[in-house]
Amino acid sequence: MNNRVGLIAVKVGMTQLFDDNGVQVPVTVLKVEPCAVVALRSKETDGYNAVQLGTKESKEKHVNKPQLGYFKTVNSKNYGILKEFRVTDSQAYKIGDLYDVTYFEAGQFIDATGVSVGKGFAGAIKRHGFGGLRATHGVSVTHRCHGSTGNRTLPGKVFKNKRMAGHMGDKRVTTLNLKVHSVDKEKGVILVVGAVPGAKNGTVYVRDAIKKV
Repeated sequence: MNNRVGLIAVKVGMTQLFDDNGVQVPVTVLKVEPCAVVALRSKETDGYNAVQLGTKESKEKHVNKPQLGYFKTVNSKNYGILKEFRVTDSQAYKIGDLYDVTYFEAGQFIDATGVSVGKGFAGAIKRHGFGGLRATHGVSVTHRCHGSTGNRTLPGKVFKNKRMAGHMGDKRVTTLNLKVHSVDKEKGVILVVGAVPGAKNGTVYVRDAIKKV
């Protein structure tokens, strides 16, 4: 863990660029509005060090009462999105500081966290990549079945976390070691090489890559 926070961004979508050699580079466009430091967490009072950022200033009528009371307590503007980033020393930050797209630079690696696209109820083959049963030799109707799920009397149940059909997607996903292609300060966007989890207009949290040497 380093002492740098991250940014709160919105996924605009994907596009493509071409480098000097004419090679196509798929990129994800992340829109970043200025993120303000709303509150600080310290190990002495909260048990951990973190910096809380807020973005997308909202009108008072669009904020519920508990959040409105919190913003008045910390003497902050009303923000639609709040996010805490763990740091080693939160006292190095000041409440009210603003961070924009220039916080990151081209060529560095980042980790992006978002909620994956929900795909509803899916079978085991689509959800987990199972191969399915055989196409012939006695298999009838159940070609896309997931097969056996357990034994008989012992244990007499299906174990938890058994890979079966169910709700697919709509989960918190973090993609590691994504490279920043470029940063456009005027438009307030970050171009990231590759795919970033989440649907269009979804909220994405971006911070320095923690596993990149």
